[in-house]
Amino acid sequence: ALANLQVRLPALVIGGGLTAIDTATELFAYYPVQVEKILHRHEELLTEIADADIFARFDAEERAVYEEFLMHGRAIRAERERARAANESPNFIPLVRAWGGVSIAYRKRLQDSPAYRLNHEEVVKSLEEGIGYVENMTPVEAIADEHGAATAIMFERMRADAVTKKWQASGEFVRLPARTVCVAAGTSPNTIYEREQPGTFALDEWREFFAPHKLEHDASGARRLVPAAKGERAFFTSYQNNERFISYYGDNHPVYAGNVVKAMASARDGHAHVAALFADEIAAAEQASTHAEQTAAHAAQFTRLVAQLDEELIARVVRVDRLTETIVEVVVRAPMQARKFHPGQFYRLQNYETDAPVVGDTKLLMEGLALTGAWVDKEQGLLSLIVLEMGASSRLCALLRPGQQVVVMGPTGTPTEIPTNETVLLAGGGLGNAVLFSIAKALREANCRVIYFAGYKRGEDLFKRDEIEAATDQIIWSTDTGAFIEPQRPQDAHLRGNIVQAIKLYADGGFGPPLFDLRSVQRLIAIGSDRMMAAVKQARHAVLAPYLDPAHVGVGSINSPMQCMMKEVCAQCLQRHVNPQTGAESFVFSCFNQDQPLDEVDFKNLNARLRANTVQEKLANLWLDKLFKAATNAAQ
Repeated sequence: ALANLQVRLPALVIGGGLTAIDTATELFAYYPVQVEKILHRHEELLTEIADADIFARFDAEERAVYEEFLMHGRAIRAERERARAANESPNFIPLVRAWGGVSIAYRKRLQDSPAYRLNHEEVVKSLEEGIGYVENMTPVEAIADEHGAATAIMFERMRADAVTKKWQASGEFVRLPARTVCVAAGTSPNTIYEREQPGTFALDEWREFFAPHKLEHDASGARRLVPAAKGERAFFTSYQNNERFISYYGDNHPVYAGNVVKAMASARDGHAHVAALFADEIAAAEQASTHAEQTAAHAAQFTRLVAQLDEELIARVVRVDRLTETIVEVVVRAPMQARKFHPGQFYRLQNYETDAPVVGDTKLLMEGLALTGAWVDKEQGLLSLIVLEMGASSRLCALLRPGQQVVVMGPTGTPTEIPTNETVLLAGGGLGNAVLFSIAKALREANCRVIYFAGYKRGEDLFKRDEIEAATDQIIWSTDTGAFIEPQRPQDAHLRGNIVQAIKLYADGGFGPPLFDLRSVQRLIAIGSDRMMAAVKQARHAVLAPYLDPAHVGVGSINSPMQCMMKEVCAQCLQRHVNPQTGAESFVFSCFNQDQPLDEVDFKNLNARLRANTVQEKLANLWLDKLFKAATNAAQ
């Protein structure tokens, strides 16, 4: 496959539950597969590309990692050959351990851990598989190398008080090497909908869990929700809309939170309460018809339900249009996903493994891509997603076929705030321009004046020009290289340079008398690469400061690495913020709110996060080139 998860050793998993064991054993098993795959692809590429040309794709940091993977891949291959000659199974445990291994660090003793108490057999099997355990350690600091990548974790040793038996910090610190760090410690209920739509759900006294409610019948026989007594097992939230209720289970439930065993128990204990909602309907149906009629009626009703869900939720490709040499537009029919869209939100796009093309021994399965909605047709159920072909997965979008079923999850993220009667400056770089024209349209509809600075690496990268012009009062185009973008409207202009230069030249009157006084701009929204947004952030307080109102709002749409895109679940999208006044550090889930205060975003941290898998990503791109070439030759 073309998955690009990049793992280095030593690896540390922080936690003491069954999830920590699952994480550690998966890491241990994955590492030999990863390095062997990298070695295989490297050697296959050497049949068509010179060794120096392959290494030229990597910078110094990436090259060192790549060479490490190749060396380990050769050792794994040698062990396979040794085992084959000895007619035995290969043993990778000594090799993985020699490279640093995989260890679980827990704040108490192993016998105190949830994993041991819930299922000690899994602990035993993990030890057999080579996992190490480090007891009585709580993490206090992540230590980075000269490239900003993790190199160690500093722990403080914990000790149990001899009298109280409570665990306390000892003041002794231990540094453990770690190139990969996975946190599998604790869970928290996801009550994010209440934050998005305040007043929808009642929360408990600590405002941590949904407050549990149970169903009762009032004097008229109607059902109503009442708060459950403390400790009482109840499975409904406070939400009631006529006869519609919302139940909840697992880690969202205060009684069942904590582990997968409890989660399964919540379903076992809770399903009867949900089934009781339909007791009257079931009884009436049983009295009104024969068993055969009931069965047929239920089957027909279920068939209609499935058909309705399929119609609403299954996404199918309508067409794939190439907009430029490196940008494609994927239009899908996904009625519910389209209806729920608001400008600024995004979707997760992925093809299905079952119908993914296969070239040689590689299945062309896409990783989940976070793509902002460009436009929707809510009546037709159509949704446009614009893709910049940078990595292997994004390049596979061009292979999608009309009628093909795809995964389109969303919309997710918080809609961009659309003010009314403001003057707004939009700064778009590259693919960011695919996002901004829908935002610009919404701003114009809210009676805002919109000046748009649209930057491109090459003039040939321009797309959706008519839509951009229709949604803006004025556009200043800028390009680094390539074709000049000739203005089509008298108020528009073009600059050979970057966006910051274009904004300054505009304010200085370099394009003629400005249509806008930039001091009237109340809001600036920047969307583009991390480097482009970082440049705009800095320029607002430097070269552009004399031209802007110091009180204006600066917003950046942050393109963090993403995985689940389900709002505060997996933490892959965490973005570091630093308060410019106090220096206080905080973190934001970008999949929950991608629009973030420009002045608080740590763009150096974002750039480092985006580099987490670059060795695998660059190799996958080379591999895809080889596959496409092979497919073309076969077709000829």
